[in-house]
Amino acid sequence: MKILHTSDWHIGRTFHQHSTAEALRAVLDRLIDSVAALQVDVVVVAGDVFDSSTPSAEAVEELDRVLLGLSEAGATVIVTSGNHDSPARLGAKAVFAAKSGIHVITRPEAHVEPTTLEDEYGPVHFYGIPYLEPALIRHRWPEIKLSNQADAIGFALENIRGDLAQRDGDRSVVLAHTFVSGAEGESCESERGITVGGVDRVPVPAFDGITYAALGHIHGRNTLAPHVRYSGAPLHLSFSEQGKPRGAWIVELDADGLASVEWLDLPVPRGLATITGNLAELLTDQALDAHEGEWVRAVITDVSRPLDPMRKLQARFPHCAMLSFEPSEVHESTVPTAARMATLSDSEILEDFLVEVRNGEGPSVEELVLADAVMSQIRAKGISA
Repeated sequence: MKILHTSDWHIGRTFHQHSTAEALRAVLDRLIDSVAALQVDVVVVAGDVFDSSTPSAEAVEELDRVLLGLSEAGATVIVTSGNHDSPARLGAKAVFAAKSGIHVITRPEAHVEPTTLEDEYGPVHFYGIPYLEPALIRHRWPEIKLSNQADAIGFALENIRGDLAQRDGDRSVVLAHTFVSGAEGESCESERGITVGGVDRVPVPAFDGITYAALGHIHGRNTLAPHVRYSGAPLHLSFSEQGKPRGAWIVELDADGLASVEWLDLPVPRGLATITGNLAELLTDQALDAHEGEWVRAVITDVSRPLDPMRKLQARFPHCAMLSFEPSEVHESTVPTAARMATLSDSEILEDFLVEVRNGEGPSVEELVLADAVMSQIRAKGISA
């Protein structure tokens, strides 16, 4: 049996306030094409198919389009909800979708209701664990300690092992949307935290006895054990993901269980680049030509903050989406004390202020003349400066 493992589509997400809809559509279309070309039997999507618990009508239509496309490509599709998804909204059409071979698992109790598929070697049991928020599920199992994610996932996996032991065949695939210990190195700033101080991290041995664990939540590809893996997101969703590959895992099962796992690269519609230097260099350096079509994060190193840098950068880099100011020289702070402030003239206070906020650069002659004129008008009206 050939399985494609993907997750974290985040349909409806923006990248620094820019739509990702067109780019994601292109990547998911390639995913559909790959399913057909590779003759994939099952596609598993481990949570966060939407970016919001209240997806737009366009986002819902896109999910429907992709799921139907995967089904028409010849695959059975199994989807679980993640921490970004609304279980009620994602699962609203689950009964009808199942008729088309699309299984959407959002109810907490459904983690022990496997989708069982057959190949030439017998049954394979697919268990979907929807995102389990302990505070929202404790009332369902009041006799069980469910303090954190580790408790909730551990409880679900024990139930799954118990259910599996009663079924024909021992080959199993578990979908889970959670943070597993060891994935820290691939964690990215675009992920919504579901752990506190590490206590929620699920240990890798919790997946013992499972043929393959298809994980979601971490946006970077990660292999925690041969049978425990994150596929990562199909798009780069933050600049912290720069350089990380994008794709899916192709998993093959044989009569004995896990036969092979190979990486399938997916296209990156627009790369990420971080450029650093003073504004004049960034606007003229020919070595940066290759980044003109990429998402750009610019780090400006001018000693003084330039005027309107984003507009100037976007004239060369149309997709410059993030700007930070990190001066190459940092002026020592000279914020005056209250006692010294009382001895300063208005123009001296202005000069001290501008030196502070401009990293050492004081007012120009024109600014001093303008400030003096304003102060003169204020004094003429009898208002204390």
